[in-house]
Amino acid sequence: MSITTNLSHIRTHIPPQVALVCVSKFNPDEAILEAYNAGERHFGESKVQELLGKFERLPKDIRWHFIGHLQTNKVKAIVPIVHLIHGVDSEKLLKEINKQAEKAFCVVNCLLQVHLSEEETKFGFSEGELFDYYMHGGIDKHPHVRICGVMGMASFTENKEQIEKEFEMLKNIFDKLKMICFQNNDDFKQISMGMSSDFEAAIACGSTMVRIGSSIFGERMYLK
Repeated sequence: MSITTNLSHIRTHIPPQVALVCVSKFNPDEAILEAYNAGERHFGESKVQELLGKFERLPKDIRWHFIGHLQTNKVKAIVPIVHLIHGVDSEKLLKEINKQAEKAFCVVNCLLQVHLSEEETKFGFSEGELFDYYMHGGIDKHPHVRICGVMGMASFTENKEQIEKEFEMLKNIFDKLKMICFQNNDDFKQISMGMSSDFEAAIACGSTMVRIGSSIFGERMYLK
């Protein structure tokens, strides 16, 4: 099936209040343009150099999401162009984003990445770390960062109960943060969870933003 057909099918499973980020990493410009011409404007990339190249070549009204693990030495390059950084997984990274955003005279939208799974390869804050960080004023020290919500990745498993448990955990953490730390902050509203294999379960658990790649673009054609 074509990308346009895939998108039409996926849209029937995503409620209007849930945002779709088309995960375009490792896909060629032509594939992104097909999704763009089908009406999509939010695209996700995980490599800084690939994002920079696509930003230069593709339409300027695309809203680019950085969805990979972001190294602090790469922050400066994407700060002026990124719409949302999904994976802010450490205090060190948050400080660097704020530093580079101040230099660029902008405010960067970010999500706090929460470590949900038991896999050691996943990045993110624990629930305790987030609340300790807030209680010590850490989040408020970054005026050039706009915290828009949380992001999490479920375990890579076929155990649906485990996946739903982790999604429910993220929703619970979001609710606590909203009530205790961001009660008067209208920007704090996003729960980014759910990918091609589990986005419907994520939406059922409260996701407001899903990141879908292979179900739109097919198996990835890795760029060299």
